[in-house]
Amino acid sequence: MEGQKNNNNNNSIERVVSQKAIQMGSSFPCQICVVGFLCGVCLTSLFLAALTSFGTFQLGPISFSSTMLFSVAASDSSSSSGNSTSHDHIVTHSECDFKLKQAEQLSESNSNNEGDEDERVSLLYSAWNAELTKSKTGGGGNYLMKDGVNVPDIPNAPHLENCKAKTKLYGRLDQRTGNESFPPWTSWKGFLDTHPVASSIEQIKELKYQAVSEGTYPPWIAGSDEENYPMTRKVQRDIWIHQHPVDCRDPNVKFLVADWERLPGFGIGAQIAGMCGLLAIAISEGRVLVANYYNRADHDGCKASSRSSWSCYFFPETSQECRQRAFELMKSEEARNNGIVTIKESYTSKHIWAGPTPRKWGAPWSYLQPTTDVNGSLLVSHRKMDRRWWRAQAVRYLMRFPTEYTCNLLNEARHAAFGTIAAKMVIESLAGGWPKQQSGEKERSEINEYVWSNHKPWIPRPLLSMHVRMGDKACEMKVVEFEGYMELADRIRRHFPNLNNIWLSTEMQEVIEKTKKYPHWNFHYTKVRRQARANMSMANYEASLGRETSTNYPLVNFLMAVDSDFFVGALGSTWSFLIDGMRNTGGKVMAGYLSVNKDRFW
Repeated sequence: MEGQKNNNNNNSIERVVSQKAIQMGSSFPCQICVVGFLCGVCLTSLFLAALTSFGTFQLGPISFSSTMLFSVAASDSSSSSGNSTSHDHIVTHSECDFKLKQAEQLSESNSNNEGDEDERVSLLYSAWNAELTKSKTGGGGNYLMKDGVNVPDIPNAPHLENCKAKTKLYGRLDQRTGNESFPPWTSWKGFLDTHPVASSIEQIKELKYQAVSEGTYPPWIAGSDEENYPMTRKVQRDIWIHQHPVDCRDPNVKFLVADWERLPGFGIGAQIAGMCGLLAIAISEGRVLVANYYNRADHDGCKASSRSSWSCYFFPETSQECRQRAFELMKSEEARNNGIVTIKESYTSKHIWAGPTPRKWGAPWSYLQPTTDVNGSLLVSHRKMDRRWWRAQAVRYLMRFPTEYTCNLLNEARHAAFGTIAAKMVIESLAGGWPKQQSGEKERSEINEYVWSNHKPWIPRPLLSMHVRMGDKACEMKVVEFEGYMELADRIRRHFPNLNNIWLSTEMQEVIEKTKKYPHWNFHYTKVRRQARANMSMANYEASLGRETSTNYPLVNFLMAVDSDFFVGALGSTWSFLIDGMRNTGGKVMAGYLSVNKDRFW
């Protein structure tokens, strides 16, 4: 009895000790001690083995798992239980070698997986790049075959547009069909209006014609009336009708033919502002504006008839029939004397740059929504409200549809900035092991072709566009350092904490260098040589880049800014002024605009 009692006491003590050991073994400090103890045992045994065998050894990376720590704790508690069958756990040389090799294999496996994904991302990026080249030049197929990638197996590039298809659609939406009074502007959006059922069912055709004849608005305006400047959709419709008379040879149709400004001191913004003034004159006088020589399009990138023409970058301001008629009348002295056709030189600079805004639509600028922030306060009114409203309408019309050339420029810019991010996103979304698992066929469906094709190309959103104007602009406005722009960016971010990406446009290299001071932001910008010194004039800087580059990259930045979710700029800059106008006629009024200064004329 007494022996049994002693055994029971011993068993109770063992259970208590065992439970205590397990609790200690599961605690973090104990686990640290066990790791240290195990490392010491391994190193000691290896050292003794080396002394006894006079051999050499090499230590590799050692990895311990939570299960390994638990096993050691359980082993220790078991050895402390006092059972006659228990024995001490001895870490042998072979066990250490096994753990070392296992850790090395796991590390190599993880490294290989990461390396394999990086290779696939790089391959997909290169495949998209080859497709871009092919769309422009007709080449690129050999490159893809060389890497074992078939064109039908290339996943869709979400950040790229089908420029040929989009340009064809824009052409359809910018001209009348047959004897109809309007282009096919219907409630069926974009490519969906080209679906076979749209033209095969007579009732649908009649309803669509009724919608157009009753005043459907043009398709290049996004958003509701509240999301745009007042009357934007009606004004855009009326400008298109004014610029596209049904019969250009009607004796009552008059013209204003004008070259774009080309003095060396005029930047792109000033040229566009001047043409906005000429469009105002044309509408007020009942003339069709015909824009002629555009010096910035006088380069090898603009082919055939689009060379030296605005139509290299955007759809022309009027129809080809009206252009031909206007140039015919230019040769007639009688037409010029009778005022049937006028030219830019027929008007004073003051009339062009500061002339009256067309009053055809009343005074909609008098009730603009105050969504522009300057120095922490909303700008409610100023003495140039009419000019701000009109330039926004005019530039929206002149840039209503980009050409295939401009579409390709935007594709290249998005691919350079976001292509790797997009490739990683697509690779992670694929269930199979692209490019090894290939179907050999492109996925085709009507919803892809007619519905989803109308969506804008992917960019990382939300995206903030920032135009930092410095350099020789100091003679015209208050110049603010980059830090001032970033303060405004941080203000936006405090309200929208998911904002991480900035599309940066600037002519100054020092601004690009300063982005390194803001590692918590992702900066994207075009890769172009920038000014190294602030006292260099914009004209000299553009001349150093060449005409093609100095025209293409600003227009890309302009359109990227228009498409961004937020915008920070300087109202004293004509370029920022026009970007703001495009955004306010593109459904972005309620996104607001933070400016580092006021316009110099207000």
